[in-house]
Amino acid sequence: MTGSEVPPSFRLAYVPGVTPTKWVRIWNERLPGVPLNLIGVPAAEAFDMLRGGGADAGFVRLPVDRTDLSAIPLYTETTVVVVPKDHVVAAVDEVSAEDLADDIVLHPLDDVLGWERLPGRPAIERPATTADAVELVAAGVGLLVVPQSLARLHHRKDLTYRPVSDAPESRIALSWPQDATTDLVEQFIGIVRGRTVNSTRGRPPAPAQPKRKPSDKGGAQRKPAAGKTPRSGAGGPKGGKRGKPRRRS
Repeated sequence: MTGSEVPPSFRLAYVPGVTPTKWVRIWNERLPGVPLNLIGVPAAEAFDMLRGGGADAGFVRLPVDRTDLSAIPLYTETTVVVVPKDHVVAAVDEVSAEDLADDIVLHPLDDVLGWERLPGRPAIERPATTADAVELVAAGVGLLVVPQSLARLHHRKDLTYRPVSDAPESRIALSWPQDATTDLVEQFIGIVRGRTVNSTRGRPPAPAQPKRKPSDKGGAQRKPAAGKTPRSGAGGPKGGKRGKPRRRS
């Protein structure tokens, strides 16, 4: 390899809340010679990163603009409300949006839920980030409704969360630029979809094998070794078996 050549690598972006550990482990087992570089990116910036070539593929939140990006939906997250541990919601297993009507529900600027109508009462100001909103919940300012993965990401010992039965849900997908579906992207798609290592899809074609020389089977018969006569039934002429010689009278 010359000094100007760069070894192949795969750049994988992921938005907050996604844990790509399982897929990264499988990648390292199957392609140990190709490093996988993880790039954390805010949900609002993930698509621009893919379009700009900053990552080969990424775990994003739907919807995805299919004009120039491909996407494979993977799973849907449970939506939860984050509350202080001494809040009345902490005493139940599940709530509805109507149950939050009397509470201040924070709506951060980086919210990833597509609300048609926000639950609860609005705060005076919107927090800049989900992390800021979690701090306000801990301070007793209000509640926060988010995907469960974000509640886990910003977990605090003084807070807990409960599912919200009728809230919008967030869906996670694998996305990549349509005009950059490389062999490595196909490899990662195969891993995410659970294809086995022997699957022909998602792998570059194997190199052509050299043709074998034709065998002697079906060809001309071999000549017997010198000084040997072929036996009857073993390729010799019919009638080659001799009887007992007669005595002369």
